[in-house]
Amino acid sequence: MSLVKGFRDFVLRGNVIDLAVAVVIGTAFTAVVTSVVEGLVNPVIAAVGGAPDLDGTWVLTLRTLEDGTRVGLQLGTVVGAVLNFLVVAAVVYFLIVTPVNRLLSLRKAGAVEEPKAPGEDVLLLTEIRDLLAERSGRSTPTTGTRAPDDPAAG
Repeated sequence: MSLVKGFRDFVLRGNVIDLAVAVVIGTAFTAVVTSVVEGLVNPVIAAVGGAPDLDGTWVLTLRTLEDGTRVGLQLGTVVGAVLNFLVVAAVVYFLIVTPVNRLLSLRKAGAVEEPKAPGEDVLLLTEIRDLLAERSGRSTPTTGTRAPDDPAAG
């Protein structure tokens, strides 16, 4: 029975759910990256010099069948997949990661500003809250104590 309890605890852990959400978002994001690569990057590569199709090239033949078909290691396919990965990684880095990091650094630089004083409406609402708390016999929330009959005291 402890095996089932351990599995339940594992599945209900927060990081498993976070991982599941990340996989779903990553799958949806794949469509975005694929469309950027196919719609923007591949046409530029084709216009500059063309991208060779490496499928079926660079085959390390292990055996040739009677009909002439070569059976072997598809090195061209592997090299093509690696090159495709590098292109996708470059697109993600240069078009997504770099601009987001730049935006975050700009936002962080602006976060050093002094906080502004609360507006008059906030000050008035705070004063009303304190007066109501004083009238009802409770201490104000700004003191950090609550009356024993306060349902929020829990």
